[in-house]
Amino acid sequence: MPTVKVRNLKNKEVGEVSLSDAVFGAELNEALIHAAVKNFQANGRQGTSATKTRGNVSGSGRKLWKQKGTGRARIASLRSPLWKGGGNVHGPQPRDWSYNMPKKMRRGALRSALSERLREGNLIIIDEFGFSAPKTKDFLAAVATLGLIENDARPKMLIVDSLDNENLILSSRNVEKTKVTNPFGVNIYDLIFHEKLLISKAAIAELEQILDPNAESSLEGVAPVEEKPKAKKAVKKKEETVADAAAAEVSEGEASNE
Repeated sequence: MPTVKVRNLKNKEVGEVSLSDAVFGAELNEALIHAAVKNFQANGRQGTSATKTRGNVSGSGRKLWKQKGTGRARIASLRSPLWKGGGNVHGPQPRDWSYNMPKKMRRGALRSALSERLREGNLIIIDEFGFSAPKTKDFLAAVATLGLIENDARPKMLIVDSLDNENLILSSRNVEKTKVTNPFGVNIYDLIFHEKLLISKAAIAELEQILDPNAESSLEGVAPVEEKPKAKKAVKKKEETVADAAAAEVSEGEASNE
């Protein structure tokens, strides 16, 4: 079980935290990470590129000249792809590039990437991202105190904390190459794209709970509880009572006629 020192924004050690082997001790699986990144990028594609076919371009549909006797090549329409301004052939059309990837594979790629960031020493655990006011100057001062600025250049940073921390979000939103997200918003592309990973102590516990493979397997055998349609039963009973009352009236009427 790896143990990592917890630091505050003044770069002082304030304790230690033991990380889960299942989440932060996974082996590097480059093929799985590559597949997850491809899936993420494919799902983000808009797929709105399009070209006009001969049915979309403007122009007359009549035959320009007769088929034979002119000495020119036969032609059917001005919108033919052979003419300037005609339709395009085999051009891109709107399509959906997204495809599903199994949840276990996606979470396995996240565990592998997080474990590799820990082995590289690029995973930094912060006790609390506490800023008294939303000031970019204070955020940059904290980054410099943590020793993340080298040769006046800031690395690409991914900060994982609660999105309720408005001072952190407002202080960092104008800083280039910096992104703030919560544990549920961590994705494989951000983990690979950003060089440094700063996680709060509270976010570490949430990440372990989300990515723990033992928790996933324990939930697999639990069957969903089916809710009984109470409303339908009530309606059915009401219909039965109405039908019984009508039958009783009919029987009384027949008895009186006799």
